[in-house]
Amino acid sequence: VGQDKTESARQAVQALNPDVEGVTYRALLRSDNALEIMRGWDVVVDGTDNFPTRYLVNDACVMLGLPLVHGAVFRSDGQVSVFDARQGPCYRCVHPVPPDPGSVPSCAEGGVLGVMPGIIGTMQATEAIKLIVGGARPLIGRMLMVNAWQATTAQLPLRKNPGCPVCGENPSVRELIDYEAFCGLPGTGAQPSIVGEGSAGEQITASRLRARLAEGEIVGRDLTVLDVREPVEVALDPFPGALHIPLAEVTGRMGELEPARPTLVLCAKGIRSARAIQVLRQAGYTGDLTNVAGGMAAWHAGE
Repeated sequence: VGQDKTESARQAVQALNPDVEGVTYRALLRSDNALEIMRGWDVVVDGTDNFPTRYLVNDACVMLGLPLVHGAVFRSDGQVSVFDARQGPCYRCVHPVPPDPGSVPSCAEGGVLGVMPGIIGTMQATEAIKLIVGGARPLIGRMLMVNAWQATTAQLPLRKNPGCPVCGENPSVRELIDYEAFCGLPGTGAQPSIVGEGSAGEQITASRLRARLAEGEIVGRDLTVLDVREPVEVALDPFPGALHIPLAEVTGRMGELEPARPTLVLCAKGIRSARAIQVLRQAGYTGDLTNVAGGMAAWHAGE
């Protein structure tokens, strides 16, 4: 009580082993400090519980050439892996697209069997020891799945994705990005949005967009469809004629848009596209932006 978690953790570790030197960082891990904080260490162990930080830590590890010991728990299930892009896949290879906000229950909402964090955390510590000492086989390219309720374990093989935007053959993410935006969440300190100042503003239904195209409007001539999904999503389900710029890159590639032409922004379900409009407005884009409500899901459903 009344003490930083980092300092409390340092004291707890030193109580177990006085020879261990603990170094604490009294700061939130962000895109503007992650590389500085993580540079110089040998192994990173991920004990976070939110998707923006998971993607941030992964990308920083790839850029710094560090192994990342991954762990996650939910109810009576847990998983452990080691992501090292120098020898195997990274976290983005396995999870190229974050889940929609609210689609995955938090630990508080879904509950966690009390022993699971200890089980998975101990396994993560084991992987960290193996990486430091050497001579053992770490969980690189493998995911260990644990179900404590059923007393079962399983291993899943993981493959590196050649098209991964961070560790692939032609990476498009070469610096740390806005991970709240990437995950479709409001940024730190974000205010409620209003039309023209950062919100999705005008919206169009997928059925109305389909009708406009049937009436003769042509994508690329009369209007721009900006698809902010990830490359793997676009490859599996492209929207004909759309300009593809992943959400994480929209501000840096804003010059590819034509302000004189109406732009309809599209994603899988209309969440990331709304966020894309918000960040474009905040970056100073003045052209017409309209969110395609429901995204590709609504397009296929005919809504």
